[in-house]
Amino acid sequence: MLREGAIQNGNQRHRISYGSLVGHNDLRIKRRRLTKAITATGNVISSRTRSRKSAMATAASAGKPITGSSSSSATPFYFSDDSLPRPALTSDQLRYCSEALKFFKDKLQMPEEIHEEFLTLQANRMRSSDMKNRCSVALDSVNSSKNRYTDVLPFDENRVVLNPCKDYRPSARGYINASFIKTSSSESISQFIATQGPLPHTFEDFWEMVLQCRVPVIVMLTRLVDNYKMVKCGDYFQAEDGPREFGNIFIVTKSIRTTDSSLVLRHLEVNYKESEEPPLPVLHIQYPEWPDHGVPENTFAVREILKRVYDIPSSPGPIVVHCSAGIGRTGTYCTIHNTIQRVLVGDMSTLDLVNTIALFRSQRIGMVQTLDQYHFCYNAIVDELEDLISEFNSQRIS
Repeated sequence: MLREGAIQNGNQRHRISYGSLVGHNDLRIKRRRLTKAITATGNVISSRTRSRKSAMATAASAGKPITGSSSSSATPFYFSDDSLPRPALTSDQLRYCSEALKFFKDKLQMPEEIHEEFLTLQANRMRSSDMKNRCSVALDSVNSSKNRYTDVLPFDENRVVLNPCKDYRPSARGYINASFIKTSSSESISQFIATQGPLPHTFEDFWEMVLQCRVPVIVMLTRLVDNYKMVKCGDYFQAEDGPREFGNIFIVTKSIRTTDSSLVLRHLEVNYKESEEPPLPVLHIQYPEWPDHGVPENTFAVREILKRVYDIPSSPGPIVVHCSAGIGRTGTYCTIHNTIQRVLVGDMSTLDLVNTIALFRSQRIGMVQTLDQYHFCYNAIVDELEDLISEFNSQRIS
């Protein structure tokens, strides 16, 4: 059975504000501090980064599966310290939202139809034997220890490939248990990386992926350890421990804040230890109160994540979303996020959640695991559309 971590419920509405990133003077100070830290700890610069450019060229010429941009010159996305932006819908977007809201609210009045939709998804889900035929790299013996669960593996054709992989065995082929997820080539629609909760021996791989793909946001939908003392995710961020190193990667926590609805916001800066480029700013959002195989008591916190994230342009890189296995809660969040974004650009094909989730499942097995999670998608989408329309009306009155 496909699995994820078990955690408790708990949720309230809240507003998020977030600390701003450092300015250029602070970046120069930060680089000097990094240099001192590297010298003081006596670390030897890894050959991993020295081989980045040649490995990237080799990967491109070999026609390997698609990878994210690793260009350090890509324009970083800087998070504002202002409150969440107040949405300003156009008249066309108001019409799209109103049409979608009516459709989804009508559907919620027909729970038996929603149930039938989910049964259709389950009847057409990929079997384990079919998955294995598409996961040859994940199943290679040199990579088996990198998988948290043996039945949740990335497909060869859309797996994330680490170019400067520290595992130099040829058969490893830059492996990490992570999948690119997308429904559109439009720059207005976020792309995702759905991945498992990192294991201790894959922490450096995870941060390599973040840097290589220029990830602006990590959405973490699990606790590290559930109430049954089962480890569901390794502490790959160690945000409370000051500056820390994962192999050749250096991470600094700029701020940590817990919201009223139990979201934990961590503002991180990530860089290679010897890099002269500014660090990559990463917003790490953890929602530890989402129960495994279940749903939150209400949609407030999930929609607060959405409000913080879905306006971030897709140009910096994909959004990383993970829980424990990287399919149930992860798939549910991606469905809600993707649906709202596509409604706002007038893509009414997004009203077909079965098609959206089937497309996600064609890119990572088991996305949206339970009927409750599927139903939660409808509830969250309706609540968010109502919020957007209400905000539009209040702005028009004022």
